[in-house]
Amino acid sequence: MKYITLIAFIASISSIICGFVLDTPHAQKLIGFGVLGLFFVVIPLFSYYRWKDKNVQDYMLTKEKLQEMRDKEGDRRKL
Repeated sequence: MKYITLIAFIASISSIICGFVLDTPHAQKLIGFGVLGLFFVVIPLFSYYRWKDKNVQDYMLTKEKLQEMRDKEGDRRKL
């Protein structure tokens, strides 16, 4: 998955650069396809790759976690 994301990223960036550098009639399309590739292919692949084994509950702000943070803040003020 990491290599597929890397290849898609390199392809999108090279498409954008070629669109700016080359003086062809379809240069705007190269830039557009590069941007679309970044936003609709690379970013979702990267997000999935980074979050696939994570527990979402660890990153959610719940009442218990708020109370835990308040307790830790109270302990720091006592020092």
